[in-house]
Amino acid sequence: MKTLYVSDLDGTLLSSDERLSITAQKALEELTNQGLLFSYATARSYITAMKVTQGFHAQIPLIVYNGAMIAENDTGKILALHYLKDAHELLTDLLAHEIAPIVYTIIDGLEQFRYVADQCSMQEKTFLQTRKEDPRNTPLTDPQDLFEGDIFYISCIDEEEKLQPFVQKYQDQYHIIFQKDVYTHNQWLEFMPLNASKAKAVHQLKQLMQCDRTVVFGDGINDIEMFQEADECYAVENAVDELKNLADGIIESNDADGVVKWLMEHYKRP
Repeated sequence: MKTLYVSDLDGTLLSSDERLSITAQKALEELTNQGLLFSYATARSYITAMKVTQGFHAQIPLIVYNGAMIAENDTGKILALHYLKDAHELLTDLLAHEIAPIVYTIIDGLEQFRYVADQCSMQEKTFLQTRKEDPRNTPLTDPQDLFEGDIFYISCIDEEEKLQPFVQKYQDQYHIIFQKDVYTHNQWLEFMPLNASKAKAVHQLKQLMQCDRTVVFGDGINDIEMFQEADECYAVENAVDELKNLADGIIESNDADGVVKWLMEHYKRP
């Protein structure tokens, strides 16, 4: 049977320094040369995912933005993208409650993330500082400019109690991810199209690659649906308990290259 293997990145395939170890790079190159169909599903964009996975060149498309987008691995060409419906209503509500959104949009065919610089929370400013060289980075002065383009993803980083009411309010309109960042432990609230998720993107990729089954790896709450839909699922040792309870097995931690070690032990060349 033809199997598709998909791993989360941060906290799973990547070590705690947000890098792919040399050992993992070499092992994945060897395995993919043997025929392993391996990709990743991440909350990151294509650009930031490529930066942290230097040394590994996927042979098949990548799942980014938590499944809202599937992109070609070598060019970044968008193969599938889901857009947010009624995003203007959501943005108006967030701004009215003094929550500064980071808006991911397509304008004139180019991907951007837009934000009003002087309204951002301290947590957002810290995050944006790590993205200041990103070509998508578009700081604004007028909040009305947030409404431009074809919006497909919205992120907010702020205090948990400030963001929490929006989870309940919009859970039937959007696919919402509400969790703490694995590195900074800051609270994130992310809105994506209701019909988009890591699980659905894995299914799309499975069909595209004409695979019979899927094996997935993860560590966080945003991996739960992917685990529920997979034929086999493995949580790294550092994963949240909710994910471990769904897993077929617990493997070594991200810092011990648990995913790669499992693949080296269990993958059989067709």
